[in-house]
Amino acid sequence: MRPPTGPPYNGGAARPAALPPVNPTSPIVRRALVTGGSRGIGAAVCKRLAKAGHPVIVNYRRDAAAAAAVVDEITRAGGEAVAVAFDVADGAATAAALKDLLKDPRPIGIVVNNAGVTADAAFPGMKKEQWDGVLQTTLGGFFHVTQPLVMPMVMQRWGRIVNMASLSAVRGNRGQANYAAAKAGLVGATKTLALEVAKKGVTVNALAPGLIATDMIAGVPDQMVQQIPMQRLGTADEVAALVAFLCSDDAGYITGQCIGIDGGFGV
Repeated sequence: MRPPTGPPYNGGAARPAALPPVNPTSPIVRRALVTGGSRGIGAAVCKRLAKAGHPVIVNYRRDAAAAAAVVDEITRAGGEAVAVAFDVADGAATAAALKDLLKDPRPIGIVVNNAGVTADAAFPGMKKEQWDGVLQTTLGGFFHVTQPLVMPMVMQRWGRIVNMASLSAVRGNRGQANYAAAKAGLVGATKTLALEVAKKGVTVNALAPGLIATDMIAGVPDQMVQQIPMQRLGTADEVAALVAFLCSDDAGYITGQCIGIDGGFGV
């Protein structure tokens, strides 16, 4: 661990335009942006944050129908949501989408970096595009989405950033050197950013889910499930409940943490 060499965090030169003044007699409506929000854990997080009263931006890359279904379920339950398509790995596309989203005067006070991909292969046979693709979505996506939104949070003196890491980041997994490296890097970025913005009312945390019942782990063998101390898969709703807590005022003293949610698998 080396000492920091850069200047103290002061928001850099790219300071955004001043945000509208907050009326102290009116409750602040904070929007939530969830990347990879059209299915699995992301969809469950969108619904849970909407239930908590946040207008939700459901990001998706390709599956417009799935994103529309999430939005429809939220609106039918009395919440507010909009689906927005962009690939977090594409910096220019993400910047354009955020520029449009920031035209709404209501701050994006919550960011959940959930988008991720896998391209599994044993490391000796892994192709460079498999390595680059996974890291660009997880780490590039974190930068492209989060960096433009941090200073508005700092200026509002309130923000919640939750990064979806993985148990693979802390214990490794055969055939997933790229995925484990990306998620471990996300944990490091979480801890560092948490230190940079801690005094500004912005918290930054990561979750490390184990085996969660989603399409991503469809077909997991029973013998692997039996290795989990709880001997069952987790649910997307259980992960979403933890995300919602970390995004609440009640979690204002929790920052820089990587919290496992894995049925004891990581113990």
